[in-house]
Amino acid sequence: MDGLSNVLREVRLTGAVYFDVHAGAPWVASTPGSAMVCAGVMPEFVHVIAFHIMLDGRGWVQLADESQPAVCLDPGDAVIVARGDGHSIASEQGKHTMANAELYRRPTNATLPFVLSEFGGNGERARFVCGFLGCDVRPYNPVTEALPRLLHVRRASAAGLLTFDLMRIALEETQNPRAGGETILAKTSELMFLHAVPQYIASLPPESTGWLAALRDKQVSAVLRAMHARPAEPWTLDALGSEVGLSRTALAERFSAVMGIPAMQYLNSWRLQ
Repeated sequence: MDGLSNVLREVRLTGAVYFDVHAGAPWVASTPGSAMVCAGVMPEFVHVIAFHIMLDGRGWVQLADESQPAVCLDPGDAVIVARGDGHSIASEQGKHTMANAELYRRPTNATLPFVLSEFGGNGERARFVCGFLGCDVRPYNPVTEALPRLLHVRRASAAGLLTFDLMRIALEETQNPRAGGETILAKTSELMFLHAVPQYIASLPPESTGWLAALRDKQVSAVLRAMHARPAEPWTLDALGSEVGLSRTALAERFSAVMGIPAMQYLNSWRLQ
């Protein structure tokens, strides 16, 4: 199993689509931070990753603290808010509103997603879905730590096209409810994430370092696979080096240069996970 798949399995990535929004401009919706919504949305997890997929029209996504440029979503685009930051999605750039935390509750007598069909004004129409991916971040989740706070997934990519088509099919299922519709939406959101992360890895500059960049390095990624597959083994630098044809010193230098931390430190963190 490759390093990314192994980690995503161990951190229990689980998706859910919460809102199917049909809006008229001007419109704005805000999502509170992960800490506020996690207990109501996915209480079995300690962290939720928010995402939005624009099906029709256009929208702007911006972090609540405006510390980064807003992301413009065209039809079929998605954005992933990997670190659980509070944020807004709106018909106009720079628009914010107070988040209504009461909306973020798992229904006891209804299926997901909630459909919001009278939202906003009477202007240009838009449709988008909003959801969450629950996962573990403690004691260690290298994926969420390595991703940008706003990850833009464009429809023009193969991953974007696939997500767009699958999401539309799944939403049609929920309009004429049949068994499994909510699960289809959940798995589609997970698939969107699984496609988006490798796409982001491929876009990193050659000089990039860190956990995601390490997955492109043939020898470091092989060491990661060995650690992940057999964490209980009494690994030493010599033993790990022999796995990839490097000396103890060469492995130590290469791993630290690419990952930013020593190999044994990473191994200890992974064992805790």
